[in-house]
Amino acid sequence: MVEEEKGIQVSEVRLGASKSEGGTRKRTYTIGGATEMPFIEGQSGHPALIALEICDDPSFWPPVVLEYIGDLAQHTSDWARESETKFGADLVRLYLTSTKKRGYNEFETIGPLIEEVLEATGSPLIVEGSSEPAIDSEVFRRCGEAGEGERLLIGTAEADRYRSVAATALAYGHCIIAQTPIDINLAKQLNILLRETGVERDHIVIDPYTGALGYGYEYSYSVMERIRLAALKGDTDLAMPMISAAIDSFNVREVRDAEPFLKEEIAVRWEFYTQLSSLVAGADIVCVRHPRTIAMLREALSILRAEKGQKGV
Repeated sequence: MVEEEKGIQVSEVRLGASKSEGGTRKRTYTIGGATEMPFIEGQSGHPALIALEICDDPSFWPPVVLEYIGDLAQHTSDWARESETKFGADLVRLYLTSTKKRGYNEFETIGPLIEEVLEATGSPLIVEGSSEPAIDSEVFRRCGEAGEGERLLIGTAEADRYRSVAATALAYGHCIIAQTPIDINLAKQLNILLRETGVERDHIVIDPYTGALGYGYEYSYSVMERIRLAALKGDTDLAMPMISAAIDSFNVREVRDAEPFLKEEIAVRWEFYTQLSSLVAGADIVCVRHPRTIAMLREALSILRAEKGQKGV
């Protein structure tokens, strides 16, 4: 790291609220704070976290994951609980896949679901709301209201639809995932737009979008690395923590066409190598869908950190 980059720090974002802070979380996390690229020397910033992604409508979920978890897919709160207690995830990321249904209007079910998942877990909760602009405002409002006081991380804000999630974050004290399609300039622009609406830097987490390994991932890696380097050089519009999700890993041809007895192993390894690379590029939270990937990432992180004398597991 050159001399002029020293002393610059990625902003810190605090996720979750304990009882003393007005929430119910048994554990809270602070992400960010890095002053150099990951796994260089010593400890820089807060340890990266691993989130397991779950959903409320498994008909939209990868079959290779559903086969592994069995009946858990039908009970979202149990799935969330075991994500922490059995599978060892630091965080749970809940996708409201039910909102993808044509003509969705079951808004009254969102609040109780968020509350059930919060009751089942002890860590901060990431909630991925609607991907449908027509219902965004209502979906995000219900999410924000149900999690008021818990300092959720809510997604996703995009350049053409960020106001509703920003309004929810401001009204209920939550943090935001800001996603752009693998472009450093667009990432910066969206952060500026969010800040102009009143969202503070310490409430924004960048999602530069993660392509599948072998299917454009090199662009994702490059953009993540460039975002982090720009932040360390003093660009405050990019000096936010990053989150990465490898959702396309289960859709690649190598997984789809694999023999049944190899499909799970290939899928897990595809997800693992994608997200290990994201950690090296600077991601502060990596999200995975297969429970087996968590232990593999945990072991890899332990090795990388031990080699550099860093703390955290």
